[in-house]
Amino acid sequence: QVQLVESGGGLVQSGGSLRLSCAASVSISSLNAMGWYRQAPGKERELVAITHSGGLTNYVDSVKGRFTISRDNTKNTVYLQMNSLKPEYTAVYYCNAKRFFTYWGQGTQVTVSS
Repeated sequence: QVQLVESGGGLVQSGGSLRLSCAASVSISSLNAMGWYRQAPGKERELVAITHSGGLTNYVDSVKGRFTISRDNTKNTVYLQMNSLKPEYTAVYYCNAKRFFTYWGQGTQVTVSS
């Protein structure tokens, strides 16, 4: 099994920044991909950013140029640096990992005030 623990969420004003962290219980180099998803009330969970084992990354169009996904293999941790935050980015953000199965963290709340 792969356990994922998110941290770094909180309340921030519009235009501010947050950095989310996702600590994995296994070497992240053994995972095919890790990513961040978000889910706002009444909406489907959507992919925000993903990093593949080969180094490729992808972002949802709405956050391109604002968010950066990165990882530290020595710490088995993936990060999501979120800059220029907007109220519409308010959601629960979930860490995700894929190998033979799909794994999810518990989620961390991000709230962006006007």
